[in-house]
Amino acid sequence: MECGMGYGMEYGYVRVSSKEQNEDRQLLSISEKGIPQERIYIDKQSGKDFNRPKYEALLKTLKDGDLLYIVSIDRLGRNYKEIQEQWRVLTKEKGVDICVLDMPLLDTRLNKDLMGTFIADLVLQILSFFAEHERHYIRKRQAEGIAAARAKGIRFGRPIKTPPENFNILIRQWERGELEFRDLLAETELKEATFYRRLREYREKRRR
Repeated sequence: MECGMGYGMEYGYVRVSSKEQNEDRQLLSISEKGIPQERIYIDKQSGKDFNRPKYEALLKTLKDGDLLYIVSIDRLGRNYKEIQEQWRVLTKEKGVDICVLDMPLLDTRLNKDLMGTFIADLVLQILSFFAEHERHYIRKRQAEGIAAARAKGIRFGRPIKTPPENFNILIRQWERGELEFRDLLAETELKEATFYRRLREYREKRRR
């Protein structure tokens, strides 16, 4: 059965887990089904929580008999529990049909009898389990890679801002009142908090 024939309003939902990721593939897949841009909801969030404003707006918009396109089931949540819960909310509470483009078996308009519903629910549970397992495996490999890199002395995060070579001269000028604090910061090219950290380090070295 071809998605998008003879139903209520049709919508699409796209999610990328960070602002650096590109949503073009999901948009293209959904747009090919004839869904206009104004009915495609896009969230670009960090993925640390389930605070997705566009998804929440979509839930308020969807009505019984509408059809929702998503590219893959992991767009509904980050883990097995979230995917299952959102699927239940959409299909049971809202009465919405879902078409998962990457998995044709997950099209709730097909085989709405007891056996068809059982098969769809079974496929959903298996796929959502593996989606969570895959994310867990990726996080584990990332953690192992970071630990191995740190063992080799590779640093992560922003580079440490070091003071200039004439830092000691500038400090003495400032301490004698010959240099204004704002001029001192400009000369050292340090932010105030960073400057005071470097100043403590400098004074500790002088006391040794």
